[in-house]
Amino acid sequence: MMKKTKIIFLFLTALSVNFAIGQELKKEYQKGIINFIDYIKNNKKEAVANIVKYPLNREYPIPAIKTKAEFVKRYNEVFDTTLKNKIINSNPAKDWSQVGWRGIMLNQGDLWMDEDGFLTAVNYQSKYEKNLKNKLVSSDKSKLHSSVATFKTPVCVLETSKFKIRIDDMGNDRYRYASWSPNQKMSEKPDLIINNGKFVADGTGGNHYYDFKKGNFLYRCYIIVLGEKDSPDATLEVSQNGKKIVSQTARIISK
Repeated sequence: MMKKTKIIFLFLTALSVNFAIGQELKKEYQKGIINFIDYIKNNKKEAVANIVKYPLNREYPIPAIKTKAEFVKRYNEVFDTTLKNKIINSNPAKDWSQVGWRGIMLNQGDLWMDEDGFLTAVNYQSKYEKNLKNKLVSSDKSKLHSSVATFKTPVCVLETSKFKIRIDDMGNDRYRYASWSPNQKMSEKPDLIINNGKFVADGTGGNHYYDFKKGNFLYRCYIIVLGEKDSPDATLEVSQNGKKIVSQTARIISK
């Protein structure tokens, strides 16, 4: 949620999944799952809203759900029949798995809860949200400067103390970097555009970065999924001939 949202959406790795497979969820954590299943089964929207950790991020450019009232209003957009059935028919001991400090996931990560029984992420996307995303992406393109209005999928927008940075997926494993000063609008011409960037996964916790090369400069946007509690959302590093000349923390203003 370009949300998360830090997100809206967690990167699940083979290591995490393999660690969880075959291990029954501890009984002390099953109570919260059982209550949640009951709420979904009996369509208790308000009860579910009370156990959500806000904001509940949705996939960019769908806006995050920020309040209980908004959650109740958008409940059916997120929890369609398919997701409800997955939850209702799930076995609290076997279909829900604890994955370290990241929490407890349903199946392969369709949905995440914490050890206290609070809903922290819904990675499943309903048909309604898929259609909404397509409409919003089209609207997003119409508001951008013509030089950056063509792309396959938006990735994120970052903001440092000196730059507003937009990363877009151009297809074929290629990404584009565009930057403005923080007070500029993205409808204005970017100060810098770099094409043919690459995505690089870093470790097994979901951290990753995007590398963009322009002459003897390397721009690296590092996205922090697994970090310390006080870690920034992201960082920007710029190197010239292998020597770091810029290092700034960044916050994700849309993803």
